[in-house]
Amino acid sequence: MKKYISLKNLEVYIISRELSLFVWNLYKDFDFERKICLGQQLIRSVDSVGANIAEGYGRYHFLDRVKFFYNARASLYETMHWIELANERNYVNDEDFIIYEEKYKLLLYKINSFIKSIKDKNN
Repeated sequence: MKKYISLKNLEVYIISRELSLFVWNLYKDFDFERKICLGQQLIRSVDSVGANIAEGYGRYHFLDRVKFFYNARASLYETMHWIELANERNYVNDEDFIIYEEKYKLLLYKINSFIKSIKDKNN
C-alpha cells in the first residue's frame, strides 16, 4: 500500500512556508515606501513558491504536477532577485541576506529533488 503524505507534512512545502515567514518578518519592518516599491513584489514571489507546490501536489497527472513545481522553482528564483535588490538597497542587512540565501539553497535543492523523484517514478 502506498503511503500518503499530507501537504502540511511534505518537507518541500514546510520549507517553503518557513522561507515565506522569514521574508514576511523582513518585510514587516520595511517603511511604507519600501513596502510599496519592492516589498510587495518580494512577498508575492515568495508566497507563490508554496502556493505552486500546494497546487502541484493536488494535481493527479505527473506532468501537470511537475509543471507547478517548475513554477515554484521559478518563483523562488524571482524571490532571490527581489531579496538581492533589497540587500543592495540596504532594505535587508547582510546577515539576514546570508540567512535567506542558505534557506533559498536548501529549498532549491529540495524542489529539484522533488521534481526528479516524480519524473523518475513515472519513467
